[in-house]
Amino acid sequence: MAVLTIRDFDESLKAKLRIRAAEHGRSMEAEVRAILAAALTRSESGPGMGSRIRQRFADVDDVSLEPPQRTELARAAEFPE
Repeated sequence: MAVLTIRDFDESLKAKLRIRAAEHGRSMEAEVRAILAAALTRSESGPGMGSRIRQRFADVDDVSLEPPQRTELARAAEFPE
């Protein structure tokens, strides 16, 4: 098990954490573990973001756009010295 030290933790956040931990019947340390686990554990039950985007736009007709004609050749970026 790893040990994590958090420095300069805001007192108002600490008070909110203490209240939240008490509401869930846990210690502050256990509450922090639960918060981090919920925030950092990816849900495997649902589709990923790419699949959700594809589903959202599945009913949209195919839109083909003609790229604009270039009027001048591409050139390298110039950066001031």
